[in-house]
Amino acid sequence: MKVTVENIKGLNKDIKVFIDKKTMSNYMDEKYEEIKGTVNLKGFRPGKVPKEILKRQFGKAIFSEVLDKVLKETSTKALDENKIKPAGQPKLDLKTYGEDKELEYVLSVTELPKIDIKDIANIKFDEYTVKIDESETDKRINEIAKNQPNFKEASPETKATDGDLVAFDYNATVDGQSFKGSEGKNTQLTLGKDLFLKGFDKQLLGSKKDDTKIVEAILPENFPEKELANKSAKFECKIISVKKPEEVKIDDEFAKNLGAKDLVDLKKLISNQINDEYKNSLDRLSKNQILKELEKFKIDEIPENLIEEEVKILSQGMSEDDAKKSRKNFEELAKKRIKTGLILNEFGEQNQIKVNEQELQAEIQKQLRMMPGQEKMVMDFYQKNPSAVASLRGTVYEEKIINLIKEKAKPNKKEISKDEAEKILKESQNQSEDQNSDTEVKSVKAKKTTSTSKKSTEKTSKSKASGKKVSKK
Repeated sequence: MKVTVENIKGLNKDIKVFIDKKTMSNYMDEKYEEIKGTVNLKGFRPGKVPKEILKRQFGKAIFSEVLDKVLKETSTKALDENKIKPAGQPKLDLKTYGEDKELEYVLSVTELPKIDIKDIANIKFDEYTVKIDESETDKRINEIAKNQPNFKEASPETKATDGDLVAFDYNATVDGQSFKGSEGKNTQLTLGKDLFLKGFDKQLLGSKKDDTKIVEAILPENFPEKELANKSAKFECKIISVKKPEEVKIDDEFAKNLGAKDLVDLKKLISNQINDEYKNSLDRLSKNQILKELEKFKIDEIPENLIEEEVKILSQGMSEDDAKKSRKNFEELAKKRIKTGLILNEFGEQNQIKVNEQELQAEIQKQLRMMPGQEKMVMDFYQKNPSAVASLRGTVYEEKIINLIKEKAKPNKKEISKDEAEKILKESQNQSEDQNSDTEVKSVKAKKTTSTSKKSTEKTSKSKASGKKVSKK
């Protein structure tokens, strides 16, 4: 195989590939030998059909298969040996081809630019840890205790007040008629929370054990029996018990009931929990700082076809006139996204970062936990949409790259208070609203562009060899 690379303009190249007639004949002979044992023709024993007979009957089909194989192998090899990474699918132009002929073709390709990533080690970014004051931890524990009160049954003559737990049976009617769901047994309400029906709690104030109370309330708009929605209902309530809240004692026993070893362990767990609540948001700020720094890296030329493709994505759903008006801004944004994506991908490739199946499944499980009650729907979505799984893989891939950059770069470590964290996040939110998330990067797309060398040449060779229009010389 003889390969000649010609620079046309900038990143555009023509790769001329020539395979001599003898080599092509060898490919054909190998294929004839391969199929000889599988062909059954009348008058010939299996495996004994002469080559000339096979050529006469199956020559065109065999040559098509051989051509497809040779184009795929040689085009991939030509790109790999010359270290050319296509930015998109190369165009293949067959010049000379045919059985008993040499093969000559030209791959027209736009190459991805060479990227120098050594300066990534000099990137500076803020890495935050939140110091949780002991008073914040105590405050959170007190809130938990407040929401988990103990109740002690009051004496029969005790009247119910706000904060008491009242248990009762009821029978309800609308216009004197009972309805589906009109009975309730041992219903329990904490008075003052108004969690049952609006205004229901207040009418139980002052009741005591064994009292019967008539409570009137409006059934909600979303009541299951639609014809009763927004109608007034009467509830005959038989009070079973009135219980008074007792202050929860925050001690080792309380901590154990929450799954901690003791109170000291509980405080540590709660402190970590509060810190984790800020960690993800602060990590995103660090990531955006890194991406902003990557935007400053110099890349001499960005492939026009990638810019065009990104602009199309950005202008999806817009009218033609609006897209034209916004084109300049879209081009600038596209260049930023593509450049950052290319740098991230180059860093990922040089450091051999890959996403394994276990990591992908862990991310899917994370998505499932974020939608409790809808796990089956989410799982079905990923099972039926390979593109969604690929996008998820891209997300994990990018996170692994960012995390490694953090390890190799120069963090400015800052220990901040909870109040400082909230202030930083609020300021960041205001800035991001103004910038409309210009720094967001879809590196999975950039990864696709750098992996087209094998896929695109394979697709190109198949389409050309299967009978589509080619130019001949």
